[in-house]
Amino acid sequence: MTQKATTSKWIVVRDSRIHGKGVFASRDISKGTKIIEYVGEKITKKEAEKRADAQIELSMGNENVGAVYIFELDDNYDIDGGVEWNTARLINHSCSPNCETEDDEGRIWILALRNIKKGEELSYNYGYDIDDYEEHPCKCGAQKCVGYILNEKYWGKLRKKLNSSNN
Repeated sequence: MTQKATTSKWIVVRDSRIHGKGVFASRDISKGTKIIEYVGEKITKKEAEKRADAQIELSMGNENVGAVYIFELDDNYDIDGGVEWNTARLINHSCSPNCETEDDEGRIWILALRNIKKGEELSYNYGYDIDDYEEHPCKCGAQKCVGYILNEKYWGKLRKKLNSSNN
């Protein structure tokens, strides 16, 4: 069974300067708006790890292949959003995002962090931890980009680590 791609009156998909395809505002969006749901298959943590490892291996040396679309849901389950019908998987990471994610009773929503103008590319911080940060270079181009797809709470630690390795 083929599922229809998720959509929203707020978005359009087109080529991105950040990476491959991106999701853009089709109209002005007010701060706090639920833009689109991040959907996919609900899987166990064990299955998520297995799929993530397989996808990382597949993407090695091919920067055009998105690494992993697995979104942490809770302590037991994740959502594998790497399905064609999950349009939200095309929202790119940024170190200066205009969106954030919200878990609303087991449903993951992309929300506007601030007012977003029509035509702006939507982005959120993927929130990766500092383990293996070198495997996730960032190409967001934001003025405050730290060079890696990393949760903001680790930026200070990363800067110290990079500064100590440059000395």
